[in-house]
Amino acid sequence: MPKLSWLHLAPLGMLALSNVFMTFAWYWHLKFRGVPILKVIAISWLIAGFEYAIAVPANRMGAAVYSPSQLKTLQEVITLVVFVGFSVLYLREPLHWTTLVGFMLIVAGAALVFLGRG
Repeated sequence: MPKLSWLHLAPLGMLALSNVFMTFAWYWHLKFRGVPILKVIAISWLIAGFEYAIAVPANRMGAAVYSPSQLKTLQEVITLVVFVGFSVLYLREPLHWTTLVGFMLIVAGAALVFLGRG
């Protein structure tokens, strides 16, 4: 098993943080359906700016140790994990077993991207 360095781990943390911002940018307004859509778009763009400020350097740094396909795959898996937490904690949505199983199947598929790369 290869040794994990800060170059392996820092991008993961940064991608997780950037994903929190992006998830809020995309879904925060679902609790505030009375807010006009143009205001929602403006607020979401402001939130998304923080996401970009973190995600772009995370991908630049991560490219030193991960392929672009691996970076994208990591981002998608992180998205699922962040969204589950956001959905349950912020939106107060119940977490169904079918959702968990479906997400686990996506994660299993994502693992294939890392097979054979040392």
